[in-house]
Amino acid sequence: MRLLAGVLAALAMFGTAHAAPVNTGHLTAELAPQARGIAPGQTIHVALVQKIQDGWHTYWRNPGDSGEPTAIAWELPQGWTAGDIVWPKPHRLPVGPLVNYGFEGQVVLPVPVTAPANATPGQTVSLKAKATFLVCAEICVPENADLTLDLPVTAAPAPPDGQWGPVIDKALAATPRPAGLTAAFTNDAAGLKLAIAGSVVKGVDLADAYFFPFSGTAIDHAKPQPVERGPEGLTLTLPPGVDFQAGEGPAELAGVLTFGDRAVELTAARGPAPAGAAGLGPPPAKADGAAGGSLGLLGYAAFALLGGLILNLMPCVFPVLAMKAASLASHGGSASARREGLAFGAGVLVTFLALAGLLIALKAAGSEIGWGFQLQSPPVVAFLALLMLAVALNLSGVFEIGGSLQNVGSGAAARGGVAGAFFTGVLAVVVAAPCTAPFMGVALGWALAQPAVAALVVFAALALGFAAPFVAVAFAPGLLARLPKPGPWMDAFRKALAFPMYAAAAWLAWVLTQQAGADGLARLFAAAVVLALAAWLAGIAQRRAILGGRPVAQAVAAGALTVIAIAAVVGPSYAEAPAGAAADTVAEGAAYEPYSPERLAALQADGRPVFVNYTAAWCVSCQVNERVALSTKGVAEAMARNGVAYLKADWTKKDPVIAEELARFGRAGVPLYLVYGKDGAQPRILPAILTEGAVVKALDAAGKPS
Repeated sequence: MRLLAGVLAALAMFGTAHAAPVNTGHLTAELAPQARGIAPGQTIHVALVQKIQDGWHTYWRNPGDSGEPTAIAWELPQGWTAGDIVWPKPHRLPVGPLVNYGFEGQVVLPVPVTAPANATPGQTVSLKAKATFLVCAEICVPENADLTLDLPVTAAPAPPDGQWGPVIDKALAATPRPAGLTAAFTNDAAGLKLAIAGSVVKGVDLADAYFFPFSGTAIDHAKPQPVERGPEGLTLTLPPGVDFQAGEGPAELAGVLTFGDRAVELTAARGPAPAGAAGLGPPPAKADGAAGGSLGLLGYAAFALLGGLILNLMPCVFPVLAMKAASLASHGGSASARREGLAFGAGVLVTFLALAGLLIALKAAGSEIGWGFQLQSPPVVAFLALLMLAVALNLSGVFEIGGSLQNVGSGAAARGGVAGAFFTGVLAVVVAAPCTAPFMGVALGWALAQPAVAALVVFAALALGFAAPFVAVAFAPGLLARLPKPGPWMDAFRKALAFPMYAAAAWLAWVLTQQAGADGLARLFAAAVVLALAAWLAGIAQRRAILGGRPVAQAVAAGALTVIAIAAVVGPSYAEAPAGAAADTVAEGAAYEPYSPERLAALQADGRPVFVNYTAAWCVSCQVNERVALSTKGVAEAMARNGVAYLKADWTKKDPVIAEELARFGRAGVPLYLVYGKDGAQPRILPAILTEGAVVKALDAAGKPS
């Protein structure tokens, strides 16, 4: 029976979800799955897809001056649950003197659906829903559809649905979400004023900004919303609706702000305007040990230079820098050492500027990303794991590249030294990406909120700081003379350096499991075996060539296998790793919950101090801090005695909400540690490198009454 159940579960992985579209008269509706199946306990999105007849429209959650929103009544098997509709950005639909909010053409309304933990792999369940629409043109017609989706239950998370998976993912990515904006409103004789400030709206065109409230009676939808631009935000004058025409009105105003092709969700509280929109707001949070205020371009470039120097001391770059030091030692104080030093610096500078240019371009296109963004992509992580493995195999002597990858050891061809040094600089930046040094986060956070030229200047300063020590050593014969003389020891040292690179490959494999689960790891391991075979064949070909042979077959096979290995990890899409539990526990019992702006707001409303840890599995600094400071008994006891709630914002995978929060506090990447006191004031920012004592001191201060 167990064998039969296993076979059925395996077959279900290759099944497909099935749904029949229903034509209601003026639109066609169907249920569309995000994945080809659902595992026990898993949540996927099932979308209500509407294909609306030309000239007709349906409505948003707040339909505006007239209309009714689309609604779904689910009929699910026992134990299955469906959440609320994830509403996309609406459009204004003028109808005579009225303005409605809704959609035309194709509309995708995702709904999270969760399978019970005891769902049986191998079975197919029928999800039923009755959808009701008000479809309007010059006239309005109520329509409805009885919809069914047959969805296989799989033993593990199923791959994305070929037709609808990318469509639903795109709809979810474009969904308006909280973006770290600070908003407040006033309602007086001057009218209803909504003031908004934050990095998302700083320096962008806000001429077409418009606020869609969730409440249908908050504003007069048909009247214009004049925009007043501030240095770091904007103020909208809204025509008050019924909610604000009789007395003071609600204490909060929530909705969606649109500008250009962007849409963000916000909640404004009654009160003074935030700084940068109009009037004066609370002072910004300051980091421990960091200067506050604006330092200007030269000041932040100096911070970046210092951060780049300190980055050389971070554990992630030790193996590569050790290889470079050994390479310089092999040349003494010769001109070749100086050439290699300059080539190494050029590799660092070019790679930093290339990453900066890509990051700036993606942010300009609307992506919410930051430093280390490339490691949020499973194909990139898998490729880097193979690259680290290839470097390790090279250092172990399985094969050679130009005498050796970094020209470590005696007898390296001088002809390949400059190219090898340049590539070493590239590799050093690649492995440094998971690290954030002190001063570096502040500088990059500021840079990414500036015009492209200023941002590139700061990144160039970071590159110069990172490359400076080894370029200086290459031009300092006295320092080179202190390095050990070349000799047989260098071959043993080179092979010993392979093991940190094997460790780096293993660590990246672990990161991949956090993003893509066991299936992604299995694919990587298979590709690693193929790559190792390719390296072995390449080594055979190189040794035969030295003896005068022409090992064409081995060389071709090695090249083909390398291409196959890389294609296996970067080609197909990766399924997401199953979501973890709603709360987890670190060593010594300090409990944490997943971060969300809503959970943070609720905890602050309860008067609790809060510690927020912005982290990622690929962030080496974050993992070191986790082991050294955050997972200690002392920190757990400090949290317990002060009643501190611990929230963890995991940025291992792309998350625009976390990216916006990082930008709000002037950071381009993780780690970031915030401590909120009981009074709900601006948080204290802890240093990027933590100690147990510093964390305990901050937690005790947060627990004291204001």
